Amino acid sequence: MKTEFLTRRSSARARFLAVGALLALTSLSVNVAAQQQLSKRYPAAKNVRIELRNISGTITVESWNKNEIRLTATIESKKAQVLPRQTEQSLVVDVMSDNRGRGDVGDINFKLQVPVNSYIDLETRSGNINVANIRSDLVRAHVSTEGDIILTNIVASQVVAQNVIGDIFFDGEFSSGGNYEFKSNKGNITIRIPGNSAFRLEAASPARRIALNDFWNNKLKTHDGRKYVGDVGDGRSSVSIINFSGQITFMRR
Repeated sequence: MKTEFLTRRSSARARFLAVGALLALTSLSVNVAAQQQLSKRYPAAKNVRIELRNISGTITVESWNKNEIRLTATIESKKAQVLPRQTEQSLVVDVMSDNRGRGDVGDINFKLQVPVNSYIDLETRSGNINVANIRSDLVRAHVSTEGDIILTNIVASQVVAQNVIGDIFFDGEFSSGGNYEFKSNKGNITIRIPGNSAFRLEAASPARRIALNDFWNNKLKTHDGRKYVGDVGDGRSSVSIINFSGQITFMRR
């Protein structure tokens, strides 16, 4: 009798677990089915301009060896519209305008593969922005609320990276005569550049958390550790960094 009872109990538990697994799989299938997938390709000049205005979601941009743009997007809500528009010199994706008055359209995650010399201009209200392997005149990444910005292997004459909450990481080179601006209210800002970089620096951190490391020299003036101003090398480019409550760190590539 005891053996029969244990057998029935084990059988009932197995059925319960099987039903639970089925419900979880069904829920996952419904969520996946609710997502929309967008994939498009566009012919492009070598120095095409990419403009993307998102509401929420991750944006990833990387270069490839083709005079072509490949855009893929995962769209969470069926209410959301993504309507890319191409002109002779640019590709524009404006999720904010395309979905005005539609309420919450959820996350839209973008991945773009672009020519290496593309101008990059990205913005989202929330979500991470990742840009890699770009050599051009402009790389701009702006998160108006919360999200990390990671810029890897960037050579551009103008770089702007701004967020409110989140880390900013720049790995690349400062071009002669270039302008570079990094700003965060709450998060760490890390700059990784070659040891022979030359630039005019203005770095401010009210929290006194500035680590210049190998790039410190006697020409830099400080104001109680809250701000450093001066030339590194011959100051051939201009670098401005403001971090209100996080760390500013320079690293040698």
